Amino acid sequence: MIRYVLFDFDGTLVDSQNIVIEGYNQLAEKYHSKKIEQKDIAYLKGLSIIERSKFLDFKLYKFPLLALDIYKLYKHSIKDLRLFDGIKELLEELNSCGFRLAIVSTNSEQNIRECLHHNQIDVIHDVICSNNMFGKNEDIKRFLKTHKLEESEVIYVGDEVRDIIAGKKSGVKVIWVSWGYDQIDNAKKEQPNYIVDKPHEILPISQSI
Repeated sequence: MIRYVLFDFDGTLVDSQNIVIEGYNQLAEKYHSKKIEQKDIAYLKGLSIIERSKFLDFKLYKFPLLALDIYKLYKHSIKDLRLFDGIKELLEELNSCGFRLAIVSTNSEQNIRECLHHNQIDVIHDVICSNNMFGKNEDIKRFLKTHKLEESEVIYVGDEVRDIIAGKKSGVKVIWVSWGYDQIDNAKKEQPNYIVDKPHEILPISQSI
């Protein structure tokens, strides 16, 4: 029986694509990489992280440093950040049904909490942040241990392939959402437990497990 629903933040709860791309483009010269042009966005979404790095001439090992720099710029755009349609209602409904909610993200806790406050969301019980781009599974495992939860009591909701991989490595079921950063063909290769196209589909899944 599910007690906690964990959410990724960027691309799952909030539509931050333009903010992230703008931040990356501001930093491209610093990292000696190519800027992202509007015509490239759809193509990039169909690539793996390694393939994206090659396309942009970006050194993959610099990803954590890039993320920190982007999130520093990101904080200036919090007021422009919007929730995906139906997300606020979903979170409130999940909370009303007795689920506890948490966010697991590589964004900064300050950015996330400011966004939640700006959007008048007060139903998130925990915010777990780390700059380990490929280590969310460790964050989830620590969360399980801290809250004395069984793997079967948690489900993780994310929009990227790395979210699916992190959930599987940590032993929890994964809901992949189709409205975020990665395309469905790439997600299907990692075999998430569930695929949803609308936020309201998440509640009945959480109730049925």
